[in-house]
Amino acid sequence: MSAPANHGRIVGGLTTVPDLDAAEGDYAGRLGLAVVERGTVSAELAASWGCPDSAGARMIALQPQSGAPCVFRLVEAPLPPSFLPMRSFGWSAFELTVQDVFGWPARLEGSGFEVIGPPKALPGMPFFVPMQVAGRGREVLYLNEVAQDMPNCDLPRAESLIDFLFIAILAVPDRAAAVDWYARALRLEAGDTHVLPYSMINRAFDLPADHLTSITVMQKGRMPVVEIDGYPEGAIARPGPAGALPPGNALVTIAVDSLDALALEWIAEPRARDGALYAGRRSATVRGPAGELIELLELAQG
Repeated sequence: MSAPANHGRIVGGLTTVPDLDAAEGDYAGRLGLAVVERGTVSAELAASWGCPDSAGARMIALQPQSGAPCVFRLVEAPLPPSFLPMRSFGWSAFELTVQDVFGWPARLEGSGFEVIGPPKALPGMPFFVPMQVAGRGREVLYLNEVAQDMPNCDLPRAESLIDFLFIAILAVPDRAAAVDWYARALRLEAGDTHVLPYSMINRAFDLPADHLTSITVMQKGRMPVVEIDGYPEGAIARPGPAGALPPGNALVTIAVDSLDALALEWIAEPRARDGALYAGRRSATVRGPAGELIELLELAQG
C-alpha cells in the first residue's frame, strides 16, 4: 500500500463530466477505480469552492485498487461547447502513475477516453513512459509508467494498473509569478525549470513542433506536486458559468500540515467534513494565481 499522505501530497482530483453514469463506466469499468461514495454536492461544500451553482449536482468518489490515499471525484455538469482541452488557464491535466502503459490503448478501446498521445519513450528521459487521454468531460489524464527516479525527485511506482494522482499540471499566463505564489502560499519548493518542445501544447495551439514552452515543477522535498506550464498567446480564461465548477480538470485537493499556519484568503472558513476524502478533517479552498481551485485538506483530524 502507498505511503500515507504528508504536506504537499495530492490527495484528490475533481473532474466535471456531462454524463456521470457513462463516466463511471470509464473510470470504474475501464480504469478499474473502485467507487467508494455516491451522492450529490451539498450546498455548503459547493459554497466552500466558490461554486454555489454546483450544489445538488450528482457526484461519485473513486479510489485506486492499491489503497493509496487519493480520491477521484466526478461531478455531473453540462459541458460548455467552447471548452477545449489544454487551451485555457487553470488545471490542464492530472498525472497518474500506472502499470503497463503500452497496454492501455487497447484497454481503453470503445470507452469514453480518447488517446490524444500514445505511449512513447522520450529521448533523453529514461525515467518514465507517458501517454495522454481525454475523457468525456474533455478532462486530460497523463498515464505515466515510472522506470526510475529523477535526479532531483522521486517518482512513484504504481501498485495497481491505475494508481494515484501524483502531479497536477497547471496552465498559467505568468509562470514565474505562479512559481513564487506556490512557494509562498503552500510552502512548496521550485524544482528544475525545463524549456522544451511540448507536443501536447503545440498541437493544442497549432504551433510549430519545435516551439518551446517553459515548465517548472513545484516539489515538497523530493516529492513532485504541481507542474506549472507557461502557456502561449491565445490561451484564454477557462470558459463556463461563473458560479459553478469549471469544465474539465476542475479542482485539486492537496494535504497540508495545518490550515491555520497558512496565510491564505479562504473562499469560506475551514471546517471539518465527512466522506471518503475528508474523514472528519478540516478543509478549505483558495483560488490560485491562474484562477485554479485548490482545496487544502488538513492532515490532523479536526
